[in-house]
Amino acid sequence: MIVITGPTGNIGRHLLPLLLESARATGEELRVVVRDPARLPDAVRERVEVVTGSHCEAQVVDRAFEGADAVFWLVPPDASLTPQDAYCGFTRPAAKALAAHGVGHVVGVSALGRGTPVAGRAGLVTASLAMDDLIAGTGVAYRALANPSFFENLLEEADSIREKGVFADAVDADRKAPLVAVADIAAVAAGLLLDRSWTGADSIPVLGPQDLSPDDLARIITEQLGRPVRYERRPLDDLHTTLVGYGLNESFVQGIVDMKRAKDDGLDAGVARTPDTTSPTTFERWCTQTLKPAVLS
Repeated sequence: MIVITGPTGNIGRHLLPLLLESARATGEELRVVVRDPARLPDAVRERVEVVTGSHCEAQVVDRAFEGADAVFWLVPPDASLTPQDAYCGFTRPAAKALAAHGVGHVVGVSALGRGTPVAGRAGLVTASLAMDDLIAGTGVAYRALANPSFFENLLEEADSIREKGVFADAVDADRKAPLVAVADIAAVAAGLLLDRSWTGADSIPVLGPQDLSPDDLARIITEQLGRPVRYERRPLDDLHTTLVGYGLNESFVQGIVDMKRAKDDGLDAGVARTPDTTSPTTFERWCTQTLKPAVLS
């Protein structure tokens, strides 16, 4: 029995079909935890057991983890909370349930940065790493998927790219990072959940095939769209003011700002790329398949 949290999110919607395909051959049972089961496609609901509710609730994870062999753990950041509460506070009931039900394996969505000089002051990433420690402390076999920023973050800029030919972020235009597609993260998670021969606690870097800077992204997007697109660096103070103005928890906003600053200081650059840590989807391919249709729609 594999339990999947966040099955309708960016990573979960790629992960669930991979697990369902394998389940046809192996008979592996799947259980999902979801607030709104109506968001699951009908064909999926027919093939999985559904636990309705939020996986931050003790009674929900207690039901979900009963009889489970493995869990895919993803925390949806809650901008109404502090970073510590959003990650460790959210996860604490699950940690108790993992131990109570003797769950053997957990694969969690986390972040790059552990061991770097800026890891302790990286805002949301620091909180995510603390979450990893909390889960590992239960004694389960744990693999934290250590991710950089996602290609999919650029979808939030689709309107600006379409209307102004501009996308923005807070890092230096020349700061290269191993950005990754969420589908590749899902593929790594599926492999770990299906082959549970691993033991102990560790992190698994999931790196894109090439380190890219914002200026590199602008060049590739320009080539793919056939129109000029440029990168615009946004001051961190402006980002802070804007997000607080949206009503977000000020501590959470500071966590975002600290994460952005840490990324600009090399948070995602601490892991050497190897064949085992390199994912297949190039930014060019992702632009063609995902960003271009979003911009041109």
